[in-house]
Amino acid sequence: MGSFSGSIQRPLIAAAAVAVASASADVSDKFQSFTSSGASSSSERIDPPVSNSLQELRSSWVSHISVSKLSNLSFVTRIRVPVPNISLGVPNSSNNFVPNTLSSSVASSSVLVNLYQSAELAKASKPTYITGAIPASTPDVLYRWHLPEPNAIDVSGTSDCLAMKSRTVVVLLGWLGAKQKHLKRYAEWYTSRGFHVITFTFPLAEILSYQVDGKAEQNIALLVNHLADWLEDEGKNLVFHTFSNTGWLIYGAILEKFQKQDPSIMGRIRGCIVDSAPVAAPDPQVWASGFSAAFLKKNSVATKKVVNTNELVVDELVGSKAVGQPKPAVTETALLLVLEKFFEVVLHLPAVNRRLSDVLGLLSAGQPKCPQLYIYSSADRVIPAESVESFIEEQRKAGREVRACNFVSTPHVDHFRNDPKLYTTQLSQFLDDYVVTCCKQT
Repeated sequence: MGSFSGSIQRPLIAAAAVAVASASADVSDKFQSFTSSGASSSSERIDPPVSNSLQELRSSWVSHISVSKLSNLSFVTRIRVPVPNISLGVPNSSNNFVPNTLSSSVASSSVLVNLYQSAELAKASKPTYITGAIPASTPDVLYRWHLPEPNAIDVSGTSDCLAMKSRTVVVLLGWLGAKQKHLKRYAEWYTSRGFHVITFTFPLAEILSYQVDGKAEQNIALLVNHLADWLEDEGKNLVFHTFSNTGWLIYGAILEKFQKQDPSIMGRIRGCIVDSAPVAAPDPQVWASGFSAAFLKKNSVATKKVVNTNELVVDELVGSKAVGQPKPAVTETALLLVLEKFFEVVLHLPAVNRRLSDVLGLLSAGQPKCPQLYIYSSADRVIPAESVESFIEEQRKAGREVRACNFVSTPHVDHFRNDPKLYTTQLSQFLDDYVVTCCKQT
């Protein structure tokens, strides 16, 4: 037992040391900048951490939702929660406050306050709604609901098109280390076209402390229950848009819970978009690359785009990971080696391996019969293009409707930012052809 514990602890300690070393120069620069700015102005001060924590508790995504908007979401009014029997003023349409006794309906503003970290409802003269815009001061949350924009784009010119979109929720499942702000541009794109959007992210700490049937799985169950409530009304559908292997594995866990809870929900999934995934096997090298990129962020070589020079042509890039790509720093190379050794142990733990095998098996052979779109790149340093293409072929052989687009030179989960025109064109064509077919222009 002692030797097994040591085999886990040693690579973790080594990984921590390498990560600290790789970031030491950046920390030193920031410290020098801080000391110089402190000397030049005595009026500036640093708020204590406790103050920051209290400030975060005062706001939530619910501050973007109006009571009138939520009352239109019929599934929300059916969610029952225990609340204290108190009276609180509720704003009416004339911006006056009228007394109202709290019920157990989520549609009331005071219940929303209790449910979502004591958030304050937005006070605005104009109708309010959730958009993709996420204030920098808003604390990160597990998942966020974005309502369609009132002036959503309707290329078909018919009300039926927008009505169909308004009955569709696009679920964005973030990559390892992603935060709500990172999914902002994706949510904005969908809501501007009339879709509901849910952005779901996992804190990196929850992944690092993962336990089978632990908190991470409970959070997925919470999202599944929320989606099931939404789907209680006929004519409502889902589209999933996953990022990296983390988002793809979360998608698999959601499908697993759908099958156990209500298999008919699988038929309500109209499409699945997979960005920068998958690797359908517990590969230590892939997991090491993913965690290294999450730890080092912009300092990681995985975030660097392949530079096209006069000597390089597109044909050389396709199918080759080495051509034209920057090399990792010494510290990142060391971190990758340590993490790879670590995951060679962790991924073979019986409980972890069994859980991954269940989810990967479902994603490989038990996905819903909806169309799939795969967006990937030959320059991806985390997810090998060959793995994505191999999985695509397996899905096509199984009779699935599959589309794919290789962005060739863009980094991991960074295709939208590097080539927004191609990315949005792929999304639009996929949605028009398979999800909202009545919106397609003739």
